[in-house]
Amino acid sequence: KISEVKDLTRIERIGAHSHIRGLGLDDSLEARAVSQGMVGQTEARRAAGVIVNMIREGRIAGRAIMMAGQPGTGKTAIAMGMTKALGEDTPFTMMTGSEIFSLEMSKTEALTQALRRSIGVRIKEEAEIIEGEVAEIEIERSVTSGAKAGKLILKTTDMETVYDLGAKMIEQLQKEKIVAGDVITIDRASSKISKLGRSFARASDYDAMGAQTRFVQCPEGELEKRKEVVHTVTLHEIDVINSRAQGFLALFAGDTGEIKSEIREQIDQRVAEWREEGKAEIVPGVLFIDEVHMLDIECFSYLNRAMESDQAPIIIMATNRGIAQIRGTLYKSPHGVPLDLIDRSLIIMTKPYSGQEIEAILKIRCEEEDVEMTEDAMELLTNIGTETSLRYAIQLITTASLCAAKRKAGEVDVQDIRRVYSLFIDLKRSTQFLTEYQQEYMFSEIS
Repeated sequence: KISEVKDLTRIERIGAHSHIRGLGLDDSLEARAVSQGMVGQTEARRAAGVIVNMIREGRIAGRAIMMAGQPGTGKTAIAMGMTKALGEDTPFTMMTGSEIFSLEMSKTEALTQALRRSIGVRIKEEAEIIEGEVAEIEIERSVTSGAKAGKLILKTTDMETVYDLGAKMIEQLQKEKIVAGDVITIDRASSKISKLGRSFARASDYDAMGAQTRFVQCPEGELEKRKEVVHTVTLHEIDVINSRAQGFLALFAGDTGEIKSEIREQIDQRVAEWREEGKAEIVPGVLFIDEVHMLDIECFSYLNRAMESDQAPIIIMATNRGIAQIRGTLYKSPHGVPLDLIDRSLIIMTKPYSGQEIEAILKIRCEEEDVEMTEDAMELLTNIGTETSLRYAIQLITTASLCAAKRKAGEVDVQDIRRVYSLFIDLKRSTQFLTEYQQEYMFSEIS
């Protein structure tokens, strides 16, 4: 009986910035007009590219970068582009300014944890491994006790050795389905067996091979080798592991709670010792704080002090405020941020998008959301985005595609855009409606 095999497709949610693949810069840090999901903001992207290069080369740490601009001008998109450009090895933590007020811990503890999440420690270890091609496996079971015992013959191009197998090793070999001709590695410390692939010498043993079968060369030299293994963890992960009874499992619990300063001091001392011994190196990452104007004066004071630390990450802040009141004070300041913190920051300004740039962004979003749209409909949607806001126009794409699907059309047309434009009002029309009918609402403040 042949059972039906169903294909499992990977489901990915489409987010507001899921189309961003990088900063869209060439080798000379010049911004391309449309590249890697980025459109326009050439000066801001060039500045972000310089910052990314400095972070990669380790020339910048304990600095603050502020991205300031009107709402909907791509501040978060540039931060996401920086994340992609830096790669997975560089720790990148994103948070919003209002986030720290909703956590069950003090504000300074929340900021400390965010800062330490953004500092990586690259730990180097030397592991003893056995690497070779399996020449033969012999497994025997005792008739009386049922215990398993066996022998494993491993070889390289230069030598061949016989190893006695215990019950644990036999179980691992059977679990990994290791057979003669496979190239494997065995970690001597943990006895973990990893299958690297099938030897080229055994490629002709079978007529049929699966597409996933990987062929590798038979290892050369000695069977027993020393291999350098590199792990990258954040300081916060080390804090959590050492501060909780359940250790590593505490990372998956979510609620880490407050961590004592004594534990952090001990960890910093241990990491410093590892650095002196050459076992570890610090990787300064990035802490991105969106809506930074939502922080209060205590948080700003803490950030000022934190940036002077030797192990401080790069702090990128984004705000859409003009001259605004500093939270927790009666004073006003540019962007709602204290002047001393602004003075420590490199400021990147974002500018409003032009009509052509809005059209290019909308086309990218249509591709991301898999929506076909006619040229006339795209022109109308671009005009709506220019007159109202880019965010409002982007939100009409999916709703318009649903209207087109309702009338069984293959692509979105002008009538679909008009339909959703009448169903969902923008900010200007909402404000106008409220002004006209304010008296009929509760708690009216307009006389």
